[in-house]
Amino acid sequence: MIFKPEKYSITDEPIKPFIDASEIENILFTSKADKIQVRDIIQKSLSKKRLSLYETAVLLNAETPELIEEIKDGARTLKNNIYGNRIVLFAPLYIGNKCSNNCTYCGFRSSNIHSERKTLTDTEIIHEVEALEDNGQKRLILVYGEHAQYNPEYIAHTVRLCYNTKKGTGEIRRVNINAAPLDIAGFKTVKEAGIGTFQIFQETYHPEIYKTYHLRGKKADYTYRLTALDRAQDAGLDDVGIGALFGLYNWKFEVLGLVRHTNHLEACYNVGPHTISFPRIKDASMLSLKDKYFVNDNDFARVIAILRLAVPYTGMILTARESKEIRDELLQYGVSQIDGGTKLELGSYARTESANEQQDLNKGQFRINDNRSLNEIIDELLDQQMLPSFCTACYRLGRTGEHFMEFSVPGFIKRFCTPNAMLTLTEYLMDYAPQKTAEKAWTLINKQLDAMVNDSVRAQLISKMEKIKEGKRDLYF
Repeated sequence: MIFKPEKYSITDEPIKPFIDASEIENILFTSKADKIQVRDIIQKSLSKKRLSLYETAVLLNAETPELIEEIKDGARTLKNNIYGNRIVLFAPLYIGNKCSNNCTYCGFRSSNIHSERKTLTDTEIIHEVEALEDNGQKRLILVYGEHAQYNPEYIAHTVRLCYNTKKGTGEIRRVNINAAPLDIAGFKTVKEAGIGTFQIFQETYHPEIYKTYHLRGKKADYTYRLTALDRAQDAGLDDVGIGALFGLYNWKFEVLGLVRHTNHLEACYNVGPHTISFPRIKDASMLSLKDKYFVNDNDFARVIAILRLAVPYTGMILTARESKEIRDELLQYGVSQIDGGTKLELGSYARTESANEQQDLNKGQFRINDNRSLNEIIDELLDQQMLPSFCTACYRLGRTGEHFMEFSVPGFIKRFCTPNAMLTLTEYLMDYAPQKTAEKAWTLINKQLDAMVNDSVRAQLISKMEKIKEGKRDLYF
């Protein structure tokens, strides 16, 4: 059953949630995987049709090496068909780590007396943004602890500050948000600041398990968090991201929770999530969790491949929580966005420090395992014949929500993404790239141009690239 709230209480809380744990567990228990069924489901996904809960469960229960490889191959093909070889790049910027919640897996939790609490001043935010622009970043996600200080007005203020901070040819063109759930009025406030995607991760979709990890604070309210993106949609904010923290409960259950959440948003608002995230538990300050539900690398690859097949149109984000080696592999199965040059300690982008400096877990939310600079990641993406992209065109042209679904569900988004990726990469090459990186990139760009079948688009693209070489910026399709 998919439930859309008809009305809200005074607190804007929907009367009823839409996750039924027993339903999900029953589907997992009763779905059986055989070769014919698995192959039929993969073919359905390759036709760019989203999978049902039952079909996703069949893939989750495929345990033989042969079927697992077929699922990965299907995900690899689907990703290439929809997104091509482009990978979107961004950076997280932590604004403040004060937090009133007590979540046992998080270094920011209120009971962690060792955590060094800090909120960036406006001047410090400007310095951070300038440092990120100096590296070539165009897309940020601002991250806030869940605290009364970080209210909608404050979030909106920091968003505008980021957009208004420009250094040389550098500018931030898209600011996404990862913050506490808001009421409808709050979502309207942050929307008016011009944000991109608003991310809210449910962490675990199992209501009873959720209680064991969320001991205090507003985040302890499972339903209020679960229905937050309904309030965002009702506020007119139609660009949202969902996620689960893998390692808190059975990974197969969490995959179905993400798919059920997707079903709900589509059924109620005709808009699925713009992005899905799947962070794994990593080391954090004062972390003391049992590893009963931790997800190994092989199962994690399955998570990503199955989610790619289950929701073909949705962007999938893999962060620097994971190592370079894992990220390189999982890019093949469906990941379309990664962060680069990531630093988690507040104020650390503007500081000059050794690349090998030990992370201080008391100053960050968790340990990162990919310490490569942005250019190192770009350089290695090029070695893999992948096209780095800083594109923000869809958001800025209003191709979000239902408009994004119109383009992306049939797979048409690829015809915009590849040319726009090439334009933003051209900007990076002109403004920031070392010669070695530039040489690799021009080789790949010329190869992409030669492969284009639409002569008109190719001609327009070449014209725009020439204008960028002459000093124009921010050109897109």
